[in-house]
Amino acid sequence: MKNTEKIAVCSRSFSKNKILRSELLVRYENVTFNDSGLQLEGIELVNFLSGHTKAIIGLERMDEFVLSRLPELKVIGKYGVGLDLIDLDSMRKFNKRLGWTSGVNKRSVSELVISFMIEMLHRIPAASREVLSGTWRQHVGNLLTGKTIGIIGCGNIGKDLVKLLQPFECPILVHDIRQYIEFYNQYKIKAMGLEELLTNADVVTLHIPLDNTTRGILSKKRIELMKPTAILINAARGGLVDESVLKAVLKEGRLAGAAFDVFSSEPPQDMELIQFPNFLATPHIGGSAEEAILAMGRAAIEGLDQNATP
Repeated sequence: MKNTEKIAVCSRSFSKNKILRSELLVRYENVTFNDSGLQLEGIELVNFLSGHTKAIIGLERMDEFVLSRLPELKVIGKYGVGLDLIDLDSMRKFNKRLGWTSGVNKRSVSELVISFMIEMLHRIPAASREVLSGTWRQHVGNLLTGKTIGIIGCGNIGKDLVKLLQPFECPILVHDIRQYIEFYNQYKIKAMGLEELLTNADVVTLHIPLDNTTRGILSKKRIELMKPTAILINAARGGLVDESVLKAVLKEGRLAGAAFDVFSSEPPQDMELIQFPNFLATPHIGGSAEEAILAMGRAAIEGLDQNATP
């Protein structure tokens, strides 16, 4: 027998996925999907969720304003792995439960990061733009093989990236607030402070959450520690990097290049930055492989039943 609780699916991506829709409807018969194609926020999000006891959210902001106005809502299933848009203190204050599974999209993100490394080192963005504009000129790039990779954050994605980098014989530097000694020893990783990593890495890639301790973590002072030949990659969260400083160092040739899948404001507003030949921009697609979408969706469905106080 199907569960008769009222379920709201806020995520547009989940709502338009036929497989996830059908799998959810096998379990629950009273489901409201977000078929409007609109990003729900504030009072519109409250109105959509009103009257439902459980919800699946993606990139919706669940803050005190929203949570305080939804007394019927008991459980939130998270579609995706980032929790920076969920006010966990308010979740506890208003007695809401959270169904969340970490790492379900890690391979999708780590593969994208590997592709960013290769594309930027081989100067593919600049070369491609020249071909499209009618210029045929060979660009001399660099190998990923043997480059020193600096990974900021060695959680699920950071660890997966380490594994994918093994055939490239890259020395790997890691900065993390936690110590994964056994993992570091297994893969011959050198753990170090953030400033030392930035100074020594040929490629720096971010894999940390966005919170009050990490917002703007790559400040002007820290970005300027990087080698002028280095590449910066952010496929984690917008807001980790001071994008105005990044723009300046790219423009002045004090950094070789950068590839971002996430921005402090999405879509990005600085059109000059994203059009630099040494900058590669993608529209937050790190977790958007079909396989990852299904894994995240199924984890969110399970989270409606398997959940806890955050």
